[in-house]
Amino acid sequence: MATGQNTERDANPSQPALDRTLADFDLVKKPKRNKFAFACAILASMTSVLLGYDIGVMSGANIYIQDDLKISDLQVALLVGTLNLYSLVGSAAAGRTSDRIGRRYTIVMAGAIFFLGSLLMGFATNYAFLMVGRFVAGVGVGYALMIAPVYTAEVSPASSRGFLTSFPEVFINSGILLGYVSNYAFSKLPTNLGWRFMLGIGAIPSVFLALVVLGMPESPRWLVMQGRLGEARKVLDKTSDSKEESQQRLSDIKEAAGIPQDCNDDIVHVQKQSHGEGVWKELLIYPTPSVRHILVCGIGIHFFQQASGIDAVVLYSPRIFEKAGITSSNDKLLATVAVGFTKTVFILVATFLLDRIGRRPLLLSSVGGMVLSLATLGFGLTMIDHSDEKLPWAVALSIAMVLAYVSFFSIGMGPITWVYSSEIFPLKLRAQGTSMGVAVNRVTSGVISTTFILLYKAITIGGSFFLFAGVAAVGWLFFYTCLPETRGRTLEDMEVLFGSFFKWRSALKDEQRKEVSGENGGQIQMGTKAQE
Repeated sequence: MATGQNTERDANPSQPALDRTLADFDLVKKPKRNKFAFACAILASMTSVLLGYDIGVMSGANIYIQDDLKISDLQVALLVGTLNLYSLVGSAAAGRTSDRIGRRYTIVMAGAIFFLGSLLMGFATNYAFLMVGRFVAGVGVGYALMIAPVYTAEVSPASSRGFLTSFPEVFINSGILLGYVSNYAFSKLPTNLGWRFMLGIGAIPSVFLALVVLGMPESPRWLVMQGRLGEARKVLDKTSDSKEESQQRLSDIKEAAGIPQDCNDDIVHVQKQSHGEGVWKELLIYPTPSVRHILVCGIGIHFFQQASGIDAVVLYSPRIFEKAGITSSNDKLLATVAVGFTKTVFILVATFLLDRIGRRPLLLSSVGGMVLSLATLGFGLTMIDHSDEKLPWAVALSIAMVLAYVSFFSIGMGPITWVYSSEIFPLKLRAQGTSMGVAVNRVTSGVISTTFILLYKAITIGGSFFLFAGVAAVGWLFFYTCLPETRGRTLEDMEVLFGSFFKWRSALKDEQRKEVSGENGGQIQMGTKAQE
């Protein structure tokens, strides 16, 4: 094969890795073996079904729990919202745990803990017993939320990382839909049995997930951090688009982990610091400008994802539809299933656009649509509230805007939050940095879901959605000014984008100008060059 052959068309394997850019990898038809990375991403991301199912099923189960256990609105709000706060325990522990025992066994732990929590909730005899099960399940959810996107990002080749790392959000939405369907299916049972079946049946997928995950390989980046280069090399060979990319990825990871490039033994000695010691100091107390920028972006995107009200809509959709004029319990649950179906369809669309369009265009258009649909939903609900007679047009508008809102959320804001936050942190800080983002995500979600009933009673339900629209608008400005595009870069090459906050565009142009002028060896390596 001639060395001058067009690599964009034929992917010449004889061409040196350093002469190939990420654009080549994007345009090359992926080898069959790359299905291995696809399978790993699916298996790891399926742990997110646990959170999705819990969110979806509780939206309907809380109605029957309130009737059966005779609990107040405040107790319902605590039951629904505190899972997010309980998950902080899991997400805070997951970073250190995954650095200690590996990403794979941390996923197994998540499934085992959620299994126990589901059983406790299913067999609960009173409110206190139910809250204990809720706490245990919350810890499992925290573990799953943190580790799934980290593992998927670390095992994925750069050319399809956005597609594969969006899978956790896909499975969260699939879980929500399953929860809604479970509500509808078990709603015909006696009240004291229906909600217990709804919650307890969540134990079944967690057992399956814990077993299949054992067949997955460990994260190559974690293996390198442990000095197990031989095993990491085998995993990278299976999950990369080519042998050359595998070698380049290994070289980048070794540099990030502080391992000399000429060290090619299967087992090498690494400094103890690689196991997570001193990471919090580097992340919070003495961060570099780039790490500070990354941290603000990682935490900010998680905050605005939840502060814009998505969990209020998902968890309380039956109540929202009731306020909109739907009174039949059966019709409310069916409308809620429509919400879950819409979310799932649009998240699937988003997975195919992330690596084609990029993170920023999808995120900005998604949040813009959320602002518009939230404001219109607030208007529709306000008109219904202030009218003495039924307004069919306002009811139809409100239902349409709920569906529009979850559609806009799912096509950008939902998946990109997990993709972006899992790919921007440097290798040594990734587990802890991602866990901080998840912690902010869960705290914000917990506050919103716990206080939503009190909020709409205080400022009306229409006013609540006007408030969420305002928060989403502030989020749009934050994303536009602070978040650089990450599509097409390797994980080890992210830091160069960060460090200047609002001036990241000019910093990126300066870097590109240097590359064109030959300061980086004459090669424009946007996706594969090692971090300087």
